[in-house]
Amino acid sequence: MSQVSIESEQIEDIAGGEFEREPVPKSKLKGWKSFIGMYAGEHAAGTEFMIGPLFLTAGVSAFDLIIGLLLGNLLAVVSWRFLTAEIAVKNRLTLYYQLEKICGKKLVTGYNLANGILFCFLAGSMITVSATAVGIPFNMSMPTLTDTLPNGTTWILIVIAIGAVISVIAARGYDTVTKAANWMSPIIVLAFIACGIVALNQLHVTSFSDFWNIWGEGSTPFPGQIKFTFWHVVIWSWFANGAMHIGMSDLSVFRFAKEAKAGWATAAGMYVGHYMAWIAAALLYAVYLKSPEALAFLSNGEAPPVAPGPLANNAIGVFGIIAVVLAGWTTANPTIYRAGLAFQAILPKLSTAKVTIIAGTVATIAGLFPAFAMKLLGFVALYGFILAPVGAVIAFEHFFAEKFGIQKNYAAVAGIQINKAVLFAWLISFGLFYFIHLQFDVFLSFVTLPSWLLSGVLFLVFSKYLQRKKKKQ
Repeated sequence: MSQVSIESEQIEDIAGGEFEREPVPKSKLKGWKSFIGMYAGEHAAGTEFMIGPLFLTAGVSAFDLIIGLLLGNLLAVVSWRFLTAEIAVKNRLTLYYQLEKICGKKLVTGYNLANGILFCFLAGSMITVSATAVGIPFNMSMPTLTDTLPNGTTWILIVIAIGAVISVIAARGYDTVTKAANWMSPIIVLAFIACGIVALNQLHVTSFSDFWNIWGEGSTPFPGQIKFTFWHVVIWSWFANGAMHIGMSDLSVFRFAKEAKAGWATAAGMYVGHYMAWIAAALLYAVYLKSPEALAFLSNGEAPPVAPGPLANNAIGVFGIIAVVLAGWTTANPTIYRAGLAFQAILPKLSTAKVTIIAGTVATIAGLFPAFAMKLLGFVALYGFILAPVGAVIAFEHFFAEKFGIQKNYAAVAGIQINKAVLFAWLISFGLFYFIHLQFDVFLSFVTLPSWLLSGVLFLVFSKYLQRKKKKQ
């Protein structure tokens, strides 16, 4: 985790706007080791405490979970390495500037708005996670999987208090955020390891077969949840960060890499956070499911609540409570800050601090509604599905523009505010596959890749047509 401090300098450059509208110079480039700490710390955080247990509620089997996560996370790492990092080191531009050159300034404004709102909702779910820990000393009633609205005054007060503190810290700037994360991240990873070990002991696991039998052949999903198969696990874990890799958000990070092989550093996040931490959190929930309280819920045909605070507290006591609070904190803090930056692009006259407070307020309001956290599997899938097709535009232009005979960075070259080729490509791909998702009840992550591919192909076709038409005028 010591590498987090190194990476914070890069992120400060990114967030603060250094080289925002020009390629990063060679003197500022970093080796691949500089990215390991950032990805390990960022992906062993608050979301992991929610996602691990949610796999159990989906009735996943041992093979589907353990092998499915192994493969899905590998596909995510490969996407970062051969798409995001590859393009980033060639152009060395932020996502936003590269999009502006291709799409036009007005279209990027719409993207920033969508990105900022989705960031706020994600941060809100992490405020929810922290609230489940803070509420323990107050004997607060924990939200259940099916809760949508706030479940009491105590819940509302705790969420508002946490949101206010996180927002104020985020508004102080990314330097403050990263300093807080530097000392929190090792504690969180240690807590995940401790929780997993204690949970294995509580489940009386003495062999690999005992461990395997925790999930066994799978089970019927809990009320309100869908059944996860092997391919659900693979595809969902691949696109859990779809907005960052195939959606190209992490161009802003990897533009500082000396070589594209820095993309392999994302494996630290995928296998520390999205493998070890998810499984450790699932083990905590497996322990809880054997408790009289959980059995009472199940006997009544209800889903037992997934509340990270009590789960961690049951395993490692006060240390678990602290870890859950910090985990939610370290995810919500930078997420609110990034949302503020996205909003600032729309409201440039407002200071970074003011737009961050606005973002924090939106996130806190979202945190009042437990549905964002309790439906995190679905929300993360939606997040990637919305933003990934935009990344396809960048990827397809980079790899196929010359072969297809279209002008790169067309909006910048032609001096247009909206590139209709991009707008129509995204609208058609998003609309078509979201309709398929709704009409035929197709798991959303299953249509993310087809939507991404269609968006890229349509962008090339529309660009060819519109650019040829422009030349004839």
